[in-house]
Amino acid sequence: MTTNLNPTTDWLTDVNVFAVNRLPAHSDHFYYETLAEAKSASSMKMRYDLNGQWKFNYAINPVNRPVSFYQEDFDCAGWGDIRVPGHIQLQGHGKPQYANTMYPWDGHNDIRPPEIPTDQNPVGSYVKYFNVPENMKEKPVFISFQGVESAFYVWLNGQFIGYSEDSFTPAEFELTPFLKEGENKLAVEVYQRSTGSWLEDQDFWRFSGIFRDVYLYTVPEIHVFDTNVKATLDETFTDGTLKADLKLLSANSGSKVVAELFDHKGNLIESATASIEGEESSFSMTVNKPKLWSAEEPTLYQLYIQLFNESGALVEVIPQKVGFRRFEMVDKIMKLNGERIVFKGVNRHEFNCRSGRAITKEDMLWDIKTLKQNNINAVRTSHYPNQSYWYELCDEYGIYVIDEMNLETHGSWQKMGAVEPSWNIPGNKPEWQDIVLDRAISMFERDKNHPSILIWSCGNESYAGEVILNVTKYFKSVDDSRLVHYEGVFYDRNYNDTSDMESRMYAKPADIEKYLNDDPEKPYLSCEYMHAMGNSLGGMNYYTELEDKYPMYQGGFIWDYIDQSLIKEDRYGKEFLAYGGDFEDRPTDYGFCTNGIVYANREVSPKMQEVKFLYQNVKLDVNQSGVLITNDNLFIDTSDYYLEYKLLLNGKEIYQNRSNVVVQPQSKERVEFELPEKVLQNSGEFCLHAALKLQENPLWAQSGHEVAFGQFIMEKQKVENPIASSSDQFRVVEGDVNIGVHGRDFTIMFSKQVGSLVSVNYSGKEMIAYPPVPLFWRATTDNDRGFAQTFNSGSWYAASLARKCTNIELKQEANKVQVIFTYKFSVSAKLEVKTNYTVTSDGSIHVKSSYYGAEDLPQLPIFALSFKVPAKYDQLEWYAMGPEENYSDRSMGARLGIFKNTVTDNLSGYLNPQESGNRTGVRQLSVTSKYGDGIKVSSVGDPVECNVSPYTAFELENATHHYELPNVHYTVITVAGKQMGVGGDDSWGAPVHDEHLLKANEDMEFEFLIQRVNC
Repeated sequence: MTTNLNPTTDWLTDVNVFAVNRLPAHSDHFYYETLAEAKSASSMKMRYDLNGQWKFNYAINPVNRPVSFYQEDFDCAGWGDIRVPGHIQLQGHGKPQYANTMYPWDGHNDIRPPEIPTDQNPVGSYVKYFNVPENMKEKPVFISFQGVESAFYVWLNGQFIGYSEDSFTPAEFELTPFLKEGENKLAVEVYQRSTGSWLEDQDFWRFSGIFRDVYLYTVPEIHVFDTNVKATLDETFTDGTLKADLKLLSANSGSKVVAELFDHKGNLIESATASIEGEESSFSMTVNKPKLWSAEEPTLYQLYIQLFNESGALVEVIPQKVGFRRFEMVDKIMKLNGERIVFKGVNRHEFNCRSGRAITKEDMLWDIKTLKQNNINAVRTSHYPNQSYWYELCDEYGIYVIDEMNLETHGSWQKMGAVEPSWNIPGNKPEWQDIVLDRAISMFERDKNHPSILIWSCGNESYAGEVILNVTKYFKSVDDSRLVHYEGVFYDRNYNDTSDMESRMYAKPADIEKYLNDDPEKPYLSCEYMHAMGNSLGGMNYYTELEDKYPMYQGGFIWDYIDQSLIKEDRYGKEFLAYGGDFEDRPTDYGFCTNGIVYANREVSPKMQEVKFLYQNVKLDVNQSGVLITNDNLFIDTSDYYLEYKLLLNGKEIYQNRSNVVVQPQSKERVEFELPEKVLQNSGEFCLHAALKLQENPLWAQSGHEVAFGQFIMEKQKVENPIASSSDQFRVVEGDVNIGVHGRDFTIMFSKQVGSLVSVNYSGKEMIAYPPVPLFWRATTDNDRGFAQTFNSGSWYAASLARKCTNIELKQEANKVQVIFTYKFSVSAKLEVKTNYTVTSDGSIHVKSSYYGAEDLPQLPIFALSFKVPAKYDQLEWYAMGPEENYSDRSMGARLGIFKNTVTDNLSGYLNPQESGNRTGVRQLSVTSKYGDGIKVSSVGDPVECNVSPYTAFELENATHHYELPNVHYTVITVAGKQMGVGGDDSWGAPVHDEHLLKANEDMEFEFLIQRVNC
C-alpha cells in the first residue's frame, strides 16, 4: 500500500489505492480498565463518541467542492449541519437512488472500471470540532469510522490523516501526533463514487455519507489490539479447548496475561496465565464437557482476559463471549456438533424506512426477536458485513450467520438477466486482487470471534474467477472452524473449489431435486429462494419438503427480510412509503426493493404466517384423538413448552386443555387428547387445534408464545338448512324491466336490463351498491407482472369489465323463486357463465355460479362474483382459514377459526397496490356496520374463497401507490370458487405451480348463500 501523504482525487480511480495510513483490521472486542467495569459492561471510558451534529457542505461533484475546507483557518460556521450517523441523501442533499443489478450511472456515463463519473459524484465535506477528553490526554488517540460510503479522506487540524474505501467495515487511524490543546478540527471528505463503487453493486438504495458510528478511543499502557479466540471441540464433542492468540501494543518485559473462564451460571471453571513475548501472547485451557452453543441453546461462556504490567498492576480487561461448537463437513453434509443442520433462514439488509442503512440497536433488537418468534434460525448478511452489535445479538439469542463480505459486481456481467461477462470484475484480473482481498480480511479480522458465524461468504453475484477463488483460499488459511460459501461458481465450474457447498439462487424445486439425485459432490444450500416481493411466498412448502427427503438439502435463505422502502411526503404533507423512482431517481428499478416478509416500518407482513409454520422445528400431526409430536430440534427437548389443545365447533372454542410432554430431540411421541364425550355429540364442524407454547420468558418472547401449531378438521356433521316455509307475504312481481321478489321485510330486485341482481333491501336498508358480476381478473401481483400475466391473460381483464347477458330465466315455486342469468364474453364465443339466484321466503339468496370452459383461452386468474355494498359495512368476521390472508399455495400456516378485522385493515400493505386480503376455506363471512347490521355470505357445500376490500380489482390494478387509490366509497365483496396461487419461486418469470392454476377449458362452479344480519 502506498503511504503517500499528499492526498489526491486520483486515488478514487486507482485500483491499487484503497487504504492509506489505515490501521490493520482487528477483532471487535471491548476493553476496560478494571474487572468491575468489564463485568458490569458499563460504558467504555476509553471511547469518546463523535456522533451527533457535524458542519456539512454538499457538492454535486469534486470540481464544486470546497477544496481547502480542512485547513484550520477555513471558516465553515456558515455551513449547515448534518446528523452522524446518517446518509447524506436522506438529510436534504441530493436524492436516494434505488438500483438492482445495473450500475447507478448506467445511461449517464460511458465508463468502464475503474473509471467513475466526474459530473455526478457527490462530495460531502464534514467538519467536527472537539476537545480531547481529560482521560485521553497524554495518551495515544485513535479514531474509528465504523461505516462510510464509499470512499473518504480524513484531516486533523489541517494535517492529512488517511484515506479508505470499503463502506461496510471499520476504518481506523491514529490521531496522536496531530492533536493539540483546546479545540481540534476534524475534517472528513466523503465521495459517493470510487473504485470501490464498482464492487458495491448490491440490490439496494444508493446512498453516501458517514452512516455508522464514529468515535475516538485511547488505549492503556499495554493494550490487546487483536484477539483471536477459538473454542474448539474434539471429535466426540465432550472435550473443549479454548485457545487465544493476542496481538498487543506497547508490551513491556515482565508483563503477563491472566485469563479466567466462567460458565453460563457465573462459576469460574478454568484459568490460565501467559507471559507476553514481544507484541504477542497466547494461552489455552481445556474445558471438560462444555455446554455447546447452537441456535436452539445458545450457551455462552464468559472469558476475561486481564493484562498486568511489569509492576503487577492490572491495566486492561477484555470480556469475550465464547461459544463451544464444532461446524464441519462430514460425508458431504454440513454438521453442527455432530448433527446435520438445516438452515431456516432469511437474507437481511440493514434497513430503516427513515434512516436507510443507518439502523439503531433498537432496530436490531426488534429484528432478532422477530426472527426467533417466527422460527427463523439463520441469517445471511446480504451483501455486506453488518454492524458488530448484530453479531453479538446472534451469539446471544441464537442465530446461525453466513457472514458475507462487501462484494457485488452484478452489473459488470449480467445485463437485463442475460449473462454477458465480457468485462466482468474482478474475474481473473490480478490488479483487482488486493482491493477485493482487503474486504475479506477486514470482515474476518473484525468478526472472527463470534460463534454464531458458521460460514464465510465471498460476496454476492460477482461471477467467478481466480480473484474470488483466492479469497476462499485466504479464509481457509486463517480459519478451519468454518466453511466458505460462494454462489457464483454456478456460472463457471472451473472455479468450483471457491465454495464448500452448492449454492444457487431461485432454482426451482425440480431443479434442486435433479441436482440431489445426480450423485452430488456437495450439499445444497439455497442462498436465495422464495422471492418475497409483494404478495408472494406461494409454494414455499415445495422447498421445505426437501429437507426430510434429501439429507444433502440443507435449507435456504428467503429473499428477503425487510422491504427497502423509504418514508416520503406526498403533495399534502402526508407520509407514505416510497420505492425506487419516487425520488426522481433515474435510472431505477422501481418497486423491486420491496421483497420483505417484514414491511419497512417494521410491521410483520401476512407472508410471515407461512414462514413461521414451515420453519417450525417441532411438527404437530393432529388427528381426531391426539397429536404426533415430531421434535426436529437437534439438541433440545420440548420441556420448555407446554402442549395446549382446543376443540372448536363451527369455529368457536368449546373445550381447552393442556399438558406437559417431553419429546427428546430428533424423536417422536404421540399424545392422546382427553376430550369429553358430550361435546362431540353436537352437530356441526369440529376442528382440533394443537399448539406448543413457551413455559417461561426467554430473551425473545413472553411465556405463552406459540412456537408450533397443527390442526385437524373433522368431517362435518351435516346440518340441514330448513326450507323456508311459505309466507302469505312472499310474492314475485315480473315487470317489463325488473323482477321483484318481496317478503315480510325485504325486497330483492333483479334487472333484465342490467342482467343481474341489483337490489337486496332488508328492513329498508339497501345492501347492493353495485350488482354482482362475473369476475375473471385479480389485481396483478408483483409475481403476476414478472410472469407477464397481463400480456398472457389480459383478455380476462376485458371479459371482467364487459359481458353480454344472453338469457334470463324465471322459475317460481310456492316459497322460492329462481332467476338465472346466462352471460357470454368477447374472449370466446363458446365461453358461458350462468349465475343462478334462488330467493326463499325468508329473504335468503342462494347463489350458484357455473363456468363452462372453452378451448384456446389463456390461463384464468380467478373465477368469482364481485359486488359492492355501502362503505359503512366495514366490519368483518370470518369463519375461514386465517387469521392472515392466505391463498391456495400459501395456506399451510393458516388455521380454521373465527377471526375479525375491518375492510381497510384487510388490505395488505404491499407498496404497489395488488391483490391481497384473500381467505381460503371460507365457511361464513359477515360484513356489517359498526352497529352490527349487514349481510353474511355462507358457503354451500364446499368452502369458497373470499376477499373484502375498499377497492375493486381494477382500481387496485391502475394504481402504483396507495395514495393514488380513490377515496373509499364502497366495500367490495368478492366470492370465488377458486383463485390462482400467488407463486414466489421468483418474481421475473416463474409461473405459479400447475396445481394452483385455473385452466380455462375446464368447467367450474361454486355456491354460496347471502343472508341478513340483524336487519
